[in-house]
Amino acid sequence: MTSGVRPIDVLLQRAGVRGHQRAPSDSKEFHEVTKRDALRLLENDVDRLLQTTEPARRPALQAEMGRFADLFGRFLQEEGPALDWNKIQKLPENAVMNYSNLKSPKNEQIRNMLDKLVVIKLNGGLGTSMGCHGPKSVIPVRSDLTFLDLTVQQIEHLNKTYDANVPLVLMNSFNTDEDTEKIVRKYKGFRVQIHTFNQSCFPRISREHFLPVAKDFDVEKDMEAWYPPGHGDFYDTFRNSGLLKKFIGEGREYCFLSNIDNLGATVDLNILNKLVGEERATTPVEFVMEVTDKTRADVKGGTLIQMENKLRLLEIAQVPPEHVDDFKSVKTFKFFNTNNIWANLSAIDRVLRERTLNMEIIVNNKTLENGLRVVQLETAVGAAMKCFDGAIGINVPRSRFLPVKKSSDLLLVMSNLYTLKNGSLVMSPQRMFPTTPLVKLGENHFSKVKEFLGRFANIPDIIELDHLTVSGDVTFGRGVSLRGTVIIIANHGDRIDIPAGAILENKIVSGNMRILDH
Repeated sequence: MTSGVRPIDVLLQRAGVRGHQRAPSDSKEFHEVTKRDALRLLENDVDRLLQTTEPARRPALQAEMGRFADLFGRFLQEEGPALDWNKIQKLPENAVMNYSNLKSPKNEQIRNMLDKLVVIKLNGGLGTSMGCHGPKSVIPVRSDLTFLDLTVQQIEHLNKTYDANVPLVLMNSFNTDEDTEKIVRKYKGFRVQIHTFNQSCFPRISREHFLPVAKDFDVEKDMEAWYPPGHGDFYDTFRNSGLLKKFIGEGREYCFLSNIDNLGATVDLNILNKLVGEERATTPVEFVMEVTDKTRADVKGGTLIQMENKLRLLEIAQVPPEHVDDFKSVKTFKFFNTNNIWANLSAIDRVLRERTLNMEIIVNNKTLENGLRVVQLETAVGAAMKCFDGAIGINVPRSRFLPVKKSSDLLLVMSNLYTLKNGSLVMSPQRMFPTTPLVKLGENHFSKVKEFLGRFANIPDIIELDHLTVSGDVTFGRGVSLRGTVIIIANHGDRIDIPAGAILENKIVSGNMRILDH
């Protein structure tokens, strides 16, 4: 749990106001009474919300709100980080396989393997952080193709090449569902079956009184009062959609799940071979987390640990403050989680039926536009790892982790660093190193996609680039080439125009440089 919110402190204060002083305020009994009261108050408030919706919708919403109340109840029980640092064990030698040790399947087996697979993309995010409206998946990223276009192309190519029928499933949120449904229609003629389902819609909680801020169940009327509770919500909502049962009934065995904005997360036949092909282990592997080598740019990303003889995901939010530096150390924790997950469908069904799914709660503090401070409770899909048998990590090449979170990532994927092949981005053979350059673009002038595109006549040649930092009012002419380490800093009030055809190699450009038409 993140620091900054101690639910019990808020609840003790509330309990005092409501006159619950039945036991000394520092006693365990008092804490338990207070927690029970808080849960009861929340459940009453949720019931009040349910009464504002039409009767036909209530049963489904009641089940959803039941999951929300369970999450809130678990949140009340947790005090401080949900992890005892001293219980972390050394990763066993066989816990993380090296991707290079995996074997490729024989061509004649591939179709049979693909028929056991479902591809799932997490499609709940909006493009607002990059200045775009609607789902993030519809931002053009390469040759006017969106994340969704590229994903459909990849799977259609697999299905055509191997005469297979791999379905694509999109997990939408209430933010992206309507727009995505309209867009998906354009893929009707493609050789891809596309299914969609919605993750839960939970009410945000006020940090002041720990009750929902929503006044009624009209989500459209007050979108800010509601939130999708993280991708850990996948398991329950996938089952509730009926798709889990459908795919198991079709004889499918595994799902491959990843973020739609990770352009490196393509179906990997070598990993699939390990799960359902000739290389299938005698002891079933129910859960695979793709990890990659941690660099200094990834210090906040989740990592793999062994605890109580189980592999599990450790997120920075769970780390006690005094151990944050240890967590960030590249030496101590060598891997970080790409959020590319392979999970056995029957095993998902089992842990849900047996109610053994237990994911750590992530507390996300937000301030709404009206200044109201709220809490949203989330879970991460990878945190379920410890609930499965035979879970392993696979240390994959960095090329399988190519997320686009900022315009600096967009610069990389739009550049000549990559070529586009059947919906997949392939690093140019001209690049001498397998690593991508480190790019930092100033928030004030480059954070929004439209603004970012307006600052480049075309994307520079970065095949030989190691590091780029750009800050301030900077524009780039056509045919610019950047090599080695390039730092361009325009002082406040000044502007720098990099001229067309310029070659900058290991250069620092600062101050003011304008090219004026005459």
